[in-house]
Amino acid sequence: MNHFYKTIQELKNFLILWATQAFSSLGSSMTNFALVIWSYQEKGSALTTALLSVCSYAPYVVMSIFAGAFTDRWNKKWMMLISDSVAALCTVAILILLSAGRLEIWHLYCLNALNGLMNTIQQPAADVTISLLTPKKHYQKVSGLRSFSNSLVSILTPVLATALLSFTSIQAVIYFDLFTFAAAFLSLLFLVKIPEAPKGGAPEESIWTSAKGGLRYLREHRGVLDLILFLAAINLTASIYNAAFPAMLLSRDGGGETALGIVNTVTGLAMLTGSLIASALPAPKSRVRVICNTLLISMSTENFILAFGRSVPVWCLGAILGWINIPVMNANMDVLFRSYIPVSMQGRVYAARNTLQFFTIPVGYFLGGILVDQVFEPFMANQRPGRILTALFGTGKGSGAALLFLLLGFLGMFTCLIFRKDRRIWGLEEKRGGEGGVSKI
Repeated sequence: MNHFYKTIQELKNFLILWATQAFSSLGSSMTNFALVIWSYQEKGSALTTALLSVCSYAPYVVMSIFAGAFTDRWNKKWMMLISDSVAALCTVAILILLSAGRLEIWHLYCLNALNGLMNTIQQPAADVTISLLTPKKHYQKVSGLRSFSNSLVSILTPVLATALLSFTSIQAVIYFDLFTFAAAFLSLLFLVKIPEAPKGGAPEESIWTSAKGGLRYLREHRGVLDLILFLAAINLTASIYNAAFPAMLLSRDGGGETALGIVNTVTGLAMLTGSLIASALPAPKSRVRVICNTLLISMSTENFILAFGRSVPVWCLGAILGWINIPVMNANMDVLFRSYIPVSMQGRVYAARNTLQFFTIPVGYFLGGILVDQVFEPFMANQRPGRILTALFGTGKGSGAALLFLLLGFLGMFTCLIFRKDRRIWGLEEKRGGEGGVSKI
């Protein structure tokens, strides 16, 4: 018990920040979930819905490379407070437009783009803050807790959002979102003390020079860079999946809003279980091996099950197999980055990582929307009943998305097998000098 109380005391500031930010994330996720349903019901287009995510991610990946330079120079707390406040104002704008009956899809595109720009600043600041608040010996625990909260948000989002949408309205979801923002904002402002980060780099260097520092670090540490490119390739497949997933479940026989909510809830439960596993497991001998194996299992199961599944239980099975290992992968990835990258450089390196690792996400969402609406759905609509493709994937809307999932399964599996042979990634294990005690590779 003394060890437990000591740990709580050492992580006090982190725990306050973690709990309140997770609460705020729940509110934001519920609003996003409700707006996805609203947009698909309004337009019936996978591309229209996918563009919501494209508009969020595009400014994020373009501007992240510069945000890291600001993160390493400016006060982390105020960066987080300001970016969260602007995001909240975007939510207020949606509420006003919705209440006036004037909300249009293009409004959401513009507001999501502004939200993405604010997240460009908030994300690296939050990542560095976690390192500043956490002793190195607790990195794995903290990674597990963050995965746990993300999983809990995934579980509660469809349940609470669907309940509020069923018994009240989308406005009630947005009001809850604003309440969670206020709780997180006040807690960060008054209860969390963030220590100053060690200074890195010459203070007189330009923003562009500082930004290049993150890219230079990755160029000099190719194992980390190749691992980031591996995740970028996985994100391409995953974002195409994310674009097609709601379109398929909302339009498929046996699907609908309830089915989408159930499968999303099961996804969250799988991630919650994976988070508990990640928190309980000891440090593995090879974190790279864990990362490669967990991604291979996820990519080679869920997409194939979704492709051939015709009912909610089967879709839920796919969600479990696809997502239970992701928190384990994330925890090991997080520990690798935090252990090797000096805290004074983390803002710039994380920002460079965000640009390289996540630039495939808006590309994938856009491709996913186009492929579903313009390629696979029309292709399946032209198939005659009784042919092999209709026997495998069914007929009607949603069958094209199912065919797309089959191809995504092969794409994800081959991506994992190709990067698994990258010697530079495996070289990270050879150059590790001790868990959590090395500042760089």
